Formats: sequence, C-alpha cells, structure tokens
Amino acid sequence: MKFNNLSRDVSLKIHYILDQWVPPFMRDCRWMMAIPLWLVFRHRYKSYLDFKELAFRLSEEEFRGFYRMVSDTAIERETDLNKASVDKLMIHVTGPKVLDVGCGRGFLVNVLSKHYDVTGIDIVIPHSVRERFPQVTFVEDNVESLPFADRSFDTVLCTHTLEHVRNINYALSELRRVAKKLIIIVPKQRPYKYTFDLHLNFFPYLHSFLSVIGKTQGGVMCEEVDGDIFYMEQT
Repeated sequence: MKFNNLSRDVSLKIHYILDQWVPPFMRDCRWMMAIPLWLVFRHRYKSYLDFKELAFRLSEEEFRGFYRMVSDTAIERETDLNKASVDKLMIHVTGPKVLDVGCGRGFLVNVLSKHYDVTGIDIVIPHSVRERFPQVTFVEDNVESLPFADRSFDTVLCTHTLEHVRNINYALSELRRVAKKLIIIVPKQRPYKYTFDLHLNFFPYLHSFLSVIGKTQGGVMCEEVDGDIFYMEQT
C-alpha cells in the first residue's frame, strides 16, 4: 500500500496508535520523527519537520506558497472525512446555497452540487479540480477573510480545515458571519510538534474543541463520530 493513498478510515487507525501508544518524548523528538517522515514524504520531509516553527512567521502569500510547494507529497485521498462523518453531514445540510470552506480536492462539492447551488473555497485550488467539477463555483481565498456577504449561505461546511488555520478566532468569526447554519468537522487528535500533516490546532477532546468554539446562542450539536469531532450550530 502506498502511504499517500491511505483512506481516511485507515489513517484514523494509524493516528490512534500514534496518539495512544507512542510516548510524547518520541513524537516530539526531531531525529526520531525524521525517519518516518522521510519514508512518507521523501524530499519534502524537512518541510514537515519545520512547518510548525515557520507557519506563524510566514506572510499570507508565503503560507499559500508553502501549501503549493508540498502538494506533490500530500496524501492523495478523495477526502479526509470518514464515511460516518460524511453520512451525518449529508443528513444535516440544507440549501439551496451551500459553501464548502476548505474544499480540497472537491469531494464534497461534487456530491453536494447534485442537489444544491455549491461554492467551494480553499487557500489553493488546483486547476485540475476546477476542470473536474465545472458545475461548482470555486474561489481561492483564506477562511480568515471570506469574500462573501453576511448570511449569504444556507449551510456553511468547514471540514478538516480549522486544524490548519493560523488565526482560528478570525476563521470562526468569518464562518459564522456568512452562515445561517454552520457545520464543522475536525480530527480528534493529540498535539505533537512533528506530525504527518500540516496541522497547527489540535482537539484531543470534545471540551478542548468547545473551549475554542466558545459560548454560542441557539441549538448546538457536538459529538465524536468515528475519530472526528462533528459540530453544528444555527447562527
């Protein structure tokens, strides 16, 4: 099996082993983690080792450029969502206008565009994604400053994205501003310095995620779904 083709359900099992069985002193040791990172990412392994130290020093364009640079080694699966999270999400999406923030390779926008008027936004959108899904409106921009009017979408989805952002409070404020209903999914993951992803924010427990979300008005759902945290609120 190629490392970069691992399904989300398989990678969740690997994350569980790393989170629960590998001692933190090993996970945070640069030379120990350099070996498995090299095996997975080869010539880009140092970029993953250095990312968390560099991320908050980069300009917006440099940050975007970093994602473009490592795109040749990123794990190439259809979606970072597990099946249970996708099933739950599909039950709760309402339209007609839906925004997918952090649309990645276009898995969700493709599925949702069969039923809704869908816009996908991400910090980097490959030309191949635009070509594959011409029925979707794509915008290349940052979740921390969404180029849309207040409450302009019936449902805003943000799946496996908040763990990547540098200013999560700005991102949450923007998501709530443009949404009538907001659905967020993040991985349930312990924080480590060296990881097999470009995550900057970590949510090992439901309460650690809710402490970032803050106090909200109206109905809220927050629960674990097969290793992910599923959150929904009416804004």
